[in-house]
This record gives sequence, structure tokens and C-alpha cells, in this order.
Amino acid sequence: MTTAPESPRWFTSSYSNNGGNCVEAAANLAASHGVVPIRDSKQHDDGPVVAFPTPAWSAFVSSLKH
Repeated sequence: MTTAPESPRWFTSSYSNNGGNCVEAAANLAASHGVVPIRDSKQHDDGPVVAFPTPAWSAFVSSLKH
């Protein structure tokens, strides 16, 4: 039995003001694939995706909190 590849579940930061100038992340792939894909919220399916290694994404988010 084969399983379908896991799809990104995109989310926008709760700090977004819905002005369309945000990024979306798919953190659900961090554990299974070791990456966090990021994309421009204005582009959705049509735009490029940058995949950050999970440790780099964690360090980035941690630095924003401080």
C-alpha cells in the first residue's frame, strides 16, 4: 500500500493585517521532511516556494521573538 505525499498546509501569521503583503508557511512538513516551505501570500499556487531547513526556520522564528 502506498500513501500519497503529504501536502503543505499553508498558514499566514496571526500578525498579518490581511493587506496581502505577507508570507505563508507550511510548518506541517518540518517533522516529516525537515523543511518549512515559505511562499508569498499574493502568489499562492503560482509563485515560487523557498524551503528552509527546520533548524534555520526555528532560529529565525526564535530571533523574531526576542
